Amino acid sequence: MGRRNKCTTQFKARVAFKAAKDDKNINEIASEYGVYPQQVRIWKREFLEKMHFAFEKNRGTVALQKELEKAYQKVGQPEVEWDFLSGLLKRY
Repeated sequence: MGRRNKCTTQFKARVAFKAAKDDKNINEIASEYGVYPQQVRIWKREFLEKMHFAFEKNRGTVALQKELEKAYQKVGQPEVEWDFLSGLLKRY
């Protein structure tokens, strides 16, 4: 347990699901999978808070659409600023 590992999302989900079932206590699950008990608690909490996303229709496309809108705003902002500043320069 002393070494830092990068865990896959599938591994995290498996551990969190097992912790959410409450068949074993957190310490038993942590030793079984070789992770710290606090990490299991964190994954379990995240799992329980976000499991409703599995039943949403467009779960991936909504998040992607929001990210695209942010990107378009960032790309368009310098253009808008340039137009505004060039308009000011034309006045004087």
